[in-house]
Amino acid sequence: MATKLYVGNLPYSAKEDSLKDHFSSAGSVASVKIIIDRETGRSKGFGFVEMDSEDGAQNAVSQLDGQEFEGRSLRVSEAKPQPEKTGGGFGGGNR
Repeated sequence: MATKLYVGNLPYSAKEDSLKDHFSSAGSVASVKIIIDRETGRSKGFGFVEMDSEDGAQNAVSQLDGQEFEGRSLRVSEAKPQPEKTGGGFGGGNR
């Protein structure tokens, strides 16, 4: 089962292909997603890498956390699950 990792402190110039290559040294990479700002079209400086195995994810955290990537020290940790959204919209109320 794939394990998702949070990758922070990415340089704004980082590309998904180069990040995938960087993480492949730790194990097989399932997917890479750099988060882009909708308004500016520029990277927000963080993203997610999904490793094919738990071992690969653990290797990536131990090997790559704090390692330099394109001039910046990466922060790599296991991603926390997104909180479930409750409610349905604008917070209406009783009318």
